[in-house]
Amino acid sequence: MTERYPGYDVLAKRRTPSWNEQTRQVIDHRLAITREPRYLSPELFNILDAVCARIVPQPGDRPPVPLAALVDTKLYTNMQDGFRYAEMPEQGEAWRRGLAALDEAALAHYEKRFPQISGEQQDDILRRMERGELSGGALGDMPAQMFFAHRVLLDIVSAYYAHPTAWSEIGFGGPASPRGYVRMGLDRRDPWEAVEAKPGEEETARHENARVR
Repeated sequence: MTERYPGYDVLAKRRTPSWNEQTRQVIDHRLAITREPRYLSPELFNILDAVCARIVPQPGDRPPVPLAALVDTKLYTNMQDGFRYAEMPEQGEAWRRGLAALDEAALAHYEKRFPQISGEQQDDILRRMERGELSGGALGDMPAQMFFAHRVLLDIVSAYYAHPTAWSEIGFGGPASPRGYVRMGLDRRDPWEAVEAKPGEEETARHENARVR
């Protein structure tokens, strides 16, 4: 896959006017997150890790964003969304039920635990959940479709794009406080923003992005 922002590393902004001390503390905490489960059991954490790999596949040429650990930390610290659907249990219980239900479905359809089946088979089980075809068992009265849309997709994708690695991929500079953004019009860019690579100009963009601070 061609990089859209080659040579850009948002962490180069750490000691510049783009980030204040509060931002640095938040990012440092995010980067130092433990890779071991603190809320989910090891078995459920392994299922979550497999689910994350199917929902947001990551390139093999860089350290992956620790998605399972980020979701587990959200549950461990009880970071809430500010609302909850009446049909859904609280988020920790929803994740425990949902992950166990995926494991049940894998055993029922492929006679192996969810982390042990192939990627295509994992996709099949996840699509069954997305279509609302899983019910009962570990799910209880929790709607499978709602769990997939409002926990699986929301928590995993949100975790990915909250991480500096993803920021570098999409050319995002972070909160940019106190510096802020000035040139807000279409196709305009502040000097401290990443340069998107145009076809045939990748090396030029890489050179410019190496200087972005």
